[in-house]
Amino acid sequence: MNILITGGAGYIGTELTHQLSLLEEVDKIVVYDNLSRKNYNIFLMEQHLPDKKIRFESADILDSYKLNKAVDEADVIYHLAAKVTTPFANEDPHVFEQVNHWGTAELSYAIESNPVKKVIYLSSMSVYGSSDEPVDINTAPRPGTYYGISKLNGEKMLERLFDKTNMLILRCGNVYGYSRSMRFDAVINKFMFGAHFQNFIQIEGGGEQTRPFIHIDKIVSCLVHALKKDIDSGTYNLFDKNFSINEIVNEIKNIYPSIDALHTLKDVKLRSLTANRDPRIGDKVKFDGKDLITELRDFSRKFSFLP
Repeated sequence: MNILITGGAGYIGTELTHQLSLLEEVDKIVVYDNLSRKNYNIFLMEQHLPDKKIRFESADILDSYKLNKAVDEADVIYHLAAKVTTPFANEDPHVFEQVNHWGTAELSYAIESNPVKKVIYLSSMSVYGSSDEPVDINTAPRPGTYYGISKLNGEKMLERLFDKTNMLILRCGNVYGYSRSMRFDAVINKFMFGAHFQNFIQIEGGGEQTRPFIHIDKIVSCLVHALKKDIDSGTYNLFDKNFSINEIVNEIKNIYPSIDALHTLKDVKLRSLTANRDPRIGDKVKFDGKDLITELRDFSRKFSFLP
């Protein structure tokens, strides 16, 4: 089996590449990435990956020539390539549209010309925007940021292929946790860095705003299972638990009791979203059962030194 991972050198892609490389049924993995985040950690792993299995393709998702060639050689595609700049998800709409919308469009055109067995697209629950009531898969998307709009537009480009290939669109919650290719702009990761090295966390708003979250190990496990399991083409919500910012901060304080937490714009009501589990996918993927405090303690042990 030949696998193409767009955005394969990124936060999730690095961990997914590692896990897929361990599978006997996987013959080749093409890591397709333009390295726009200047993160080269996938090339410097703690342990060697199977040399004959993995190839790096330095290319942009908007490069139709290279993309068509990569798709033509693939049996399965993981589409992770995206412009994600938390917390600046509402700035520079052109960049979001170019990468998340039209980059996904280019991929859909390539798949039409070079059919594959399965496509797994990692979308985002940001397509739902903000809501006072819990959302589920039947809730109409109402994205409130340019990022959310671009991800929804990307979904529409791939929905056209539901009848032509096994197409899974996974609307993912906010991802957190340790990866060899770290992101410290995501909220929990940013808080953990601040708590560990600066003894300080800055909270925007009152902290009651909620989001659906999922640990990176769990999302990677789900992506690997999606390769093996027979899941019908469609759009699914994929997250673990809903947490408020204050709940997250309180758990971090259990690990770092002396930290200071400063609220800014405390009286401003920020976007909030909670979600209900998607029952159609619940029996297809299994989480490891770790709770938030255990995950955060494990994360804290990954830091190389104390301040």
